[in-house]
Amino acid sequence: MSADDINVLRRRDFSKSRWTQLPRDVLVGHNAIEQLPDILSDIKPGRSALCITGSATREVAGNQVTSVLEGKFEITPFSATRLDPGILREAELAGKKSGAEFIIGVGGGRVIDTAKIVSYNLDIPFISIPTAASHDGIVSGRATLPTENGSVSVEAHPPIAVVADTGIIARAPHRLLASGCADVISNYTAILDWELAHRLRGEEISEYAVALSRMTAEILVQNSGMIKPGQEEGAWIVVKALVSSGVAMSIAGSSRPASGGEHKFGHALERIMPGVALHGEICGLGAIMTMYLHGGDWRSIRQSLIRIGAPTTPEQLKIPNEVIVEALLSAKDIRPERFTILDTGITRESAEHLVQMLYEE
Repeated sequence: MSADDINVLRRRDFSKSRWTQLPRDVLVGHNAIEQLPDILSDIKPGRSALCITGSATREVAGNQVTSVLEGKFEITPFSATRLDPGILREAELAGKKSGAEFIIGVGGGRVIDTAKIVSYNLDIPFISIPTAASHDGIVSGRATLPTENGSVSVEAHPPIAVVADTGIIARAPHRLLASGCADVISNYTAILDWELAHRLRGEEISEYAVALSRMTAEILVQNSGMIKPGQEEGAWIVVKALVSSGVAMSIAGSSRPASGGEHKFGHALERIMPGVALHGEICGLGAIMTMYLHGGDWRSIRQSLIRIGAPTTPEQLKIPNEVIVEALLSAKDIRPERFTILDTGITRESAEHLVQMLYEE
């Protein structure tokens, strides 16, 4: 009798599948916007575009985008002065009326999130042109939408192309760049939480996404001394890291490689004190504390953030210590299906100790 006749040894048909969407073209460098026509010639998204900018970013880069595409594409401008359901409806209507075949988002996090949501709702491609490197949303297929109960993460389109002009990004306020660094460095704790959920809850994990996410955080920690205000080389390093972080999320099919307890803490803090700090700044603070809970090298994370110029204490963000404690305790209520170290039963006493630890020399 052959082994083929024994059922237990027979191979089962493999039916697992996952659709991974990644940018087709990623251009990072000096005067990258000038090469936008070449990018569009390569990806061929159509001839008519809705160009979404902010009031300030129109002057920073939006007008330049319109200028380099003039005569070759039909560009309809749209100003996203805020991000809420109302402005999303207006943008979608503008896209439909103009017959837009693709979206161009030129701006910071709010504008890029607006563009990717409108792209998703209209089911047309989206090109990301960030004017600041404040968080890893420039590449990801998730968007942050403010609500009355705090910010929520919603599904959106990842960009079909990314054009990041490091000259423009280096001229943005350094606080934005430092926030983007903190967001990526917090990947360290995000993947520790993912691995914890895998061990304790059997959650599916992607080792490839974990490795890429960890490597991305390590790049910024190792090069933290090079990330200085106004330095284009530092901006180049940060943007490449943000792109890699976004790719890790696309590979995973979720934000797990870049969002763990530190992000749940951040969303909880945002509910308590909306707009109190930048997204990445809060995540950096959360990463120090959650790394401590994981028993990892939290001092290395803190030192890297200090070198970059990111805040490492509530006092620097003008947030009362008591508010940080409440955010730590209520983090478990944010996306309860996403298990992290903050879902293991942290006490008020422990939370207070974590906050005091942030001030240790």
